[in-house]
Amino acid sequence: MENGSEMHEDKEAVIVGTELPNTNGSTVLDDSHRHGFETVDEKELTIDLHDELKPVDYTGFSKQDFVGLLKEAAANNDFKKADELIREIKPLFDEIRHRERAEALARFKLDNGIEEDFEYKGDEWDSAFEIYLKSIRDNRQRHFREIEEQKNNNLQTKTNLLERLRQLADGEDTEHSLRLFKDIQKEWKAVGQVPQSQLKTLWANYNALVDRFYDQRSIYFELKELDRKRNLEVKQELCARAERLLSEERISEAVKELNELHNEFRYIGPVPLEDKDAIWLKFKAASDAIYAKRDAALVNLQHELQNNLQTKERINEEVAVFAAFQTDRIKEWNLKTKDIIALQKQWESVGGVPRAKIREVNKKFWNAFKAFFHNKNVFFKKLDEERTKNLQLKTEIVNRAVELKDSKEWEKASHELKELQVKWKEIGPVPEKQREKIFQQFKEACDFFFNQLRSLADKEAHEQNENLTKKETIISLLKKIADEKSGSLTEVRELQSQFMAIGFVPKRDVATLKSRFSETLSKAIEALPGLADDERDSAALEAQLSNMRQGPQAEKKIHHKEYILRKQIAKAENDIAILRNNLEFFGRSKNAEKFKEEFNAKITQAGTDLQHLKKQLQILQASV
Repeated sequence: MENGSEMHEDKEAVIVGTELPNTNGSTVLDDSHRHGFETVDEKELTIDLHDELKPVDYTGFSKQDFVGLLKEAAANNDFKKADELIREIKPLFDEIRHRERAEALARFKLDNGIEEDFEYKGDEWDSAFEIYLKSIRDNRQRHFREIEEQKNNNLQTKTNLLERLRQLADGEDTEHSLRLFKDIQKEWKAVGQVPQSQLKTLWANYNALVDRFYDQRSIYFELKELDRKRNLEVKQELCARAERLLSEERISEAVKELNELHNEFRYIGPVPLEDKDAIWLKFKAASDAIYAKRDAALVNLQHELQNNLQTKERINEEVAVFAAFQTDRIKEWNLKTKDIIALQKQWESVGGVPRAKIREVNKKFWNAFKAFFHNKNVFFKKLDEERTKNLQLKTEIVNRAVELKDSKEWEKASHELKELQVKWKEIGPVPEKQREKIFQQFKEACDFFFNQLRSLADKEAHEQNENLTKKETIISLLKKIADEKSGSLTEVRELQSQFMAIGFVPKRDVATLKSRFSETLSKAIEALPGLADDERDSAALEAQLSNMRQGPQAEKKIHHKEYILRKQIAKAENDIAILRNNLEFFGRSKNAEKFKEEFNAKITQAGTDLQHLKKQLQILQASV
């Protein structure tokens, strides 16, 4: 054929061309390497920049949260993401589980347990985590086993296609040969991955048989040129699609679709020789522009991640001081809690940091954060214990107040309730939920008693005011007797009895009223007409004794009065004895008569006084 040299060149290009991995893991052969085209790394093409910009912070997750993540991953069958997730969360989950085990062991030892006997089974979330972890691993193994089985099936399918192609190439040319040839090509392209070890051999055999088919057909050149023009049209469309990807704002989506375009480009056959370089350069230019956009996004991403790292390190410095915070004031704990929550919000608003720094920077923040709330919980736990104890003490006070509220021993109960009120104030606060209820119970018991007491006091005050008026009236009557020097001893004694029979008067008036009554009574007795001196004295003494009996410490005062009288009687008897002794002594002097008269007068007066005192003593003894 006239184009045999060109055909030989194309055949060589196909067989020794560069191997490029496609998205399905198989390998295709292309001559793009001859034009300096940069091969595409599938890992780079599938970078999800969105995930890079905002990596997930798992350090604050609970075991339940981690189980939820594994459950979702097990349902999705995205094993690449599942493996990345497991690498991220399993160390954190194990850290929580180890801490819980250590705490359980510590409690076991506190209960006098021996460490060798300790067995930690974990909770439901530990079991669920292991179940979903095993499910993901089992599904991955089954998935890749199925892939390998499918690859072997695909290998057999392509081997059968090669045999059909060989028979077609070596057979006679018919009007159906080209259609059968195109059908085999379509089937070949539709078959999926094959084992990597067989890939190069399969493609070499396939391309050799394709060339043999054309070599043995008289219309090879025309068909080949027609096929290359058709391939050129398809590749031009791929170039246009690649160029349109430049307007895609989501760079990760653009790179992902570009990867698919490269995969299609590989499967398309050769183009006319004069267009080969141009079409590759055009496709490469569009690809390079997308890669440049991706690289710029990565640079910006790294810059943003570094800025985020600096911001989080600054927040870590601020939150570090909270780890050692201690106070005995609830208000200060609440203020600090607001501050640290504000820092947490700042922390969460900051984007991702470089992957190598995620664990370190997160650990610093959450360790300080958890230390603060641990200390706060310890404080409030102790506070709750104290408040529970206070509740017990106040409950005892309430129970006693309820017992006293109906008491009629007013003075005793009032004194005890006042003491309970003092104790209540000395006891600290109780739990918030019971604070109002228990206070109302105590207040109601106290109010009930003191309202009863106040009502009684009001009644007594009214009665005392009435008594004061009555006693004032009696004093007025006695004053009238004294002023007019009229009346009788019987009348005075009746008024005295009435005065004594009247009940209490206001406390503020007691002393003044008593003094006025005693003074007025004495004046009334003194002013009574027709009374002998001894009758007057006896009446005055009886009135005095009567007043004593009505007053406080009456018995003591009467005994004291008796003591004074006996002392006065003893003194009077002694004075009389001395006077009589002196009378005998002075009787032998020159002026004896004068001294006898004087001493006899003194003895007579002393005797009269003695008799008066003895009569007072008799009256006092008779009244006891």
